[in-house]
This record gives sequence, structure tokens and C-alpha cells, in this order.
Amino acid sequence: MTDTAPRRRMPRAERERQMRAVAEEIFAERGYLAASMDEIAERCGVSKPMLYEYFGSKEGLLVACIRAARADLARATTAAASGASGPAEALRRGLVAFFEFTDAHRRSWALILRNEAAVAGPAAVAEVEAARREQVEIDMALFAGYLPDAPPAALEATAHIVVGACERLSLWYVTRADVSAEQAADHLMRTLWTGLAAGVTVDTPGRGTAR
Repeated sequence: MTDTAPRRRMPRAERERQMRAVAEEIFAERGYLAASMDEIAERCGVSKPMLYEYFGSKEGLLVACIRAARADLARATTAAASGASGPAEALRRGLVAFFEFTDAHRRSWALILRNEAAVAGPAAVAEVEAARREQVEIDMALFAGYLPDAPPAALEATAHIVVGACERLSLWYVTRADVSAEQAADHLMRTLWTGLAAGVTVDTPGRGTAR
């Protein structure tokens, strides 16, 4: 008689992470519309009803993938800027962390940003927009820490510029295996930093001094 060890019951949080990881791969491979809950369940080794129990729908699964990526990105960019000696160093560290994050999600990054969230539905679109807004708020807090007298409108405009530039460059970056995260960050620093540094400290016509 052969003894068999009991199968370990996977904790719910671990199972959910596994499902999200597999779903992200399949969404990247197939696109949202072509991806099937049957295939995701099969690769995960779970039943399709279990997927629906955890996420409610295929859109709910995509939203969960985006939400988890959003949390990872926020942690990475916030931690990277900690302890920087000035705003330029903090910004560059944050940019490098952002592009390193896109490396970890290289196959699905462009897919999510371009149109898959819109195809999936309003909840996915809202989650992508929430990720953008969160990065804007992180950048505003970063700049405010070094420029406490800058007006909030200038800080917010600057943060939107940085986030928008990061997003657009990332769509190019994920197609280029010959460009490192540091090189991508340096492209942005060369293009943006001089103007951004001036933009939050110079006089704004018709609005007084932005210092």
C-alpha cells in the first residue's frame, strides 16, 4: 500500500494571485475578447465556476489584474523616490522604477493601455484611469515635498505632464528590447526636466508668481 501525502489547500489570496497571473498571460496572448474563462481555468487547474466565484466576470478578472498592477506600481515608484537628495534625483528614480515595472508586465502593458480596457467595459476603463490618477497624486506629493511653496495647480499640471509622457514613452519602450529602464528614464529626463524645473517656479502670466 502506497501512502500519498495530502494535497495542500492553497490559501485564497495565493489562489487569487495565481489566477490573476495566468489571466494576465492569456489576455496578453489572445487579447481580451479572444481570451476565454475556460482556458484561464484550465491553465490554473481550477473550475470555471471558481473563477466566477472569485472575480464575478471576465471583466472583473481584468479589473483585478489592473488593480493589482496599479498597487505594485504605486509601491515601486513611491519606494524608489524615498531618500533622494533632490527633485531631479527623485524624479529619475521614480521614472526608472516605472520602466522597470513595465518590464515586469511587458507583454500586457500595451494591450491594457491601448484599447483592451475600453473593450472590456466601464469598470476596466475606470480602473486604468484610477491608476493614472494615483500616479499623478504620487508625483504631486513628491514635487510638493521639495517645492513646498509651489501652487497646487502648478504641481498638478506638472504631475499630469510627467504621467502622460511616461505612458506614451512606455508604449514605445515595451517594443524595444535594446533600451534599458535607465535609458528610457534618461530620455524623459533630458526632454522634460529643464522645462519642469522652471514650470513650477517661474511667474505664470496673469496669475501672479508661482513660487
